[in-house]
Amino acid sequence: MDFGPQDLLSRVLFVIPLLLSLTVHEFFHAWTAWRLGDDTAARMGRLTLNPLPHIDPIGTLLLPFLRIPFGWAKPVPVDPSRFRRGISMRTGDILVSVAGPLSNLGLAVACTLVFVALHRFLPSAVAPGSGAGELLDNLVLMNVALAVFNLLPIPPLDGGHVAANLVPYRWRGAWDRFAAIAPFVLLGIVFFGRGIMSVPIGIGYDLLSRLAAALT
Repeated sequence: MDFGPQDLLSRVLFVIPLLLSLTVHEFFHAWTAWRLGDDTAARMGRLTLNPLPHIDPIGTLLLPFLRIPFGWAKPVPVDPSRFRRGISMRTGDILVSVAGPLSNLGLAVACTLVFVALHRFLPSAVAPGSGAGELLDNLVLMNVALAVFNLLPIPPLDGGHVAANLVPYRWRGAWDRFAAIAPFVLLGIVFFGRGIMSVPIGIGYDLLSRLAAALT
């Protein structure tokens, strides 16, 4: 496969923010579990912001490099039975699950503030067409997208974990049947539902763009 220099740079500027975003996402899953008493991820070397332990060669590197709109990192192992006394497995699992998407929202806000600071004190760094400006813009959009996507109530996404803990017992059978076909639902959303997903993602990105404009 032959890439020109500009196309290669564009792909690298796509993979790097995704790698950072997925690393932060998985780290906060591990950190939240650790704070709740489960050190499973910590003992396996996953309580780290070093991206290497979190990389899945296909989901984190290959597919994003090919610009396929789907990617993932190695899931952080969590053992709810190890949560400390006073934290139910259900509550703990919900907290660990939402930690990942919330960390992506936090990273999107942080990148917006970095853009504002650079725009004020070093405007040439984020001028149109600059690598830093494109990188920060990719980080903001990517993290908003990761947060929105992962909060969908579909297994095995984080939102699916939350929904599984909240489904009433009388609906458990229906939920289990849905979980069995959930991977196909996800593929359908990734390849055919991008227009629908672009609405909440666009709203989040627009809000942060307005924040940046107001601060600059």
